[in-house]
Amino acid sequence: MGWIGETMDSIKSLQIRQVLTQAVSLGMIVTSALIIWKALMCITGSESPVVVVLSGSMEPGFKRGDILFLHMSKDPIRAGEIVVFNVDGREIPIVHRVIKVHERQDTGEVDVLTKGDNNYGDDRLLYAHGQLWLQRHHIMGRAVGFLPYVGWVTIIMTEKPIIKILIEREPLQIARVLSVDVETFRADCNIMSS
Repeated sequence: MGWIGETMDSIKSLQIRQVLTQAVSLGMIVTSALIIWKALMCITGSESPVVVVLSGSMEPGFKRGDILFLHMSKDPIRAGEIVVFNVDGREIPIVHRVIKVHERQDTGEVDVLTKGDNNYGDDRLLYAHGQLWLQRHHIMGRAVGFLPYVGWVTIIMTEKPIIKILIEREPLQIARVLSVDVETFRADCNIMSS
């Protein structure tokens, strides 16, 4: 094969090593993110330790795009606390303030009523049909901290899918260009060696 064949073999082995290195690096990043997420779930006691505020219902306290850090302890929920909760039949959690707490005398269970700070009425219209109170299993956690505006990245990618597509497609296009160049290089080398 000669010099060109040896060069091609070294390029192939180098390219394979680079692809494997990148795949292992990506795998480590994804695995690390999952480990960190699971650790946060264990530490905070919340199934979702970080959420993004998606509406203006909690302004001026929390604005759209703020990231909230949640914690769920065994302590009773009190009026005035900001909680994140799921409603049966809805996928997206809601961030609102507890305005009333109702303790059942017979079971000792606590029911809560919530309201957005920027809303006129309570959240009963948001709850599942016929539901007047939230039970503890609806509540994902209590807000214990926040980062302003950082969640806008998530909102933009959700509301403007073209941005998400561009971000996802760019690496694929680069990979395609690189593979075409390698193929062209291989074809050119074959022509020269003939």
